[in-house]
Amino acid sequence: MRHFPIFMNLDNRRVIVSGAGACAVAKLRLLLKTNADILVFGAKPDNQVLQWTQGGQITYFARPVIADDVTSAALVYGASEDALEDRRVADLGRAAGALVNIVDNLEDSQFITPAIVDRTPVTVAIGTEGAAPVLARKIKQQLEEALPEKLGALARIGQAFRPVADKIPMGRKRREFWSQFYFKRGPLAWAKGGKAAVERDIDSLFNEVVSAQAEQGHVWLVGAGPGDPELLTLKARNLLHEADVVIYDHQVPKPILELARREAIVIETGVKTFGAAWKQSHINALLIKHAKRGHHVVRLKSGNLIETAETGALTDANIAFGIVPGISASATLHTPQEVELA
Repeated sequence: MRHFPIFMNLDNRRVIVSGAGACAVAKLRLLLKTNADILVFGAKPDNQVLQWTQGGQITYFARPVIADDVTSAALVYGASEDALEDRRVADLGRAAGALVNIVDNLEDSQFITPAIVDRTPVTVAIGTEGAAPVLARKIKQQLEEALPEKLGALARIGQAFRPVADKIPMGRKRREFWSQFYFKRGPLAWAKGGKAAVERDIDSLFNEVVSAQAEQGHVWLVGAGPGDPELLTLKARNLLHEADVVIYDHQVPKPILELARREAIVIETGVKTFGAAWKQSHINALLIKHAKRGHHVVRLKSGNLIETAETGALTDANIAFGIVPGISASATLHTPQEVELA
């Protein structure tokens, strides 16, 4: 990853755009979604630039950028479609400590502007590091079709409710509350009565979650198959996305581990190149310890898991568990099996 994706707060910060033609307009359409103080410089302004100026959305100067203009700027765009002028403005920006982007010049740019799907406050940024803009646009189109317009409204209601929701203990219980709200209860309430219905239902959901009994821990014994994430069963992928704890053998490749939540506890076990190997009894004890804490645990092992050495220990400890086989190298699908214990 060459370009690290971040979201920069541009509220009341200065952004310089050198150029006032069609190239600059494309950048300005995105920048105007922010609350930045946007200054545009250049001759022969596009009609859209003049309209935005008249509307007070930007400040336009019919001259080139000078050093004083970039003082305290957060971002500087070279969008004049003149390579020498863009390079001059970029040098001014760097000297002033601003981040610089030169349109259609990836090598001399310090950042790139991604394709964006806007469901404020939900924003999805899509970047291909300049390699395939057409692909980024296609992904943007697919995401816009998949993410309903009401998603932004739900997110704003959820954002306002966060101080109340923070009373729910951190961890699975709070995640379940938000999952229920965004993916089940919230959309259903919106369909029935819009914003007012959602605001009523989120209060009801909060009371239900707070009064519910603590959830019991569970262990899933998951096969990683031949090591290709695309060959994992859908059930295995979903369990990794939701797990509180992932305990894996060292043979499991990194791309599969990347499917786990960033907040999950991830523990490597198994044979070590140097030092003592993990004993099975220690692994069993680890699974039982986290399950008794109410965690959802994924025990991830390479290969096409059918039976494991952990089942007996979990049974003796009265821990509920399920078995999810992997997929063989020939990509033959094995039906997931679940064994629930009292």
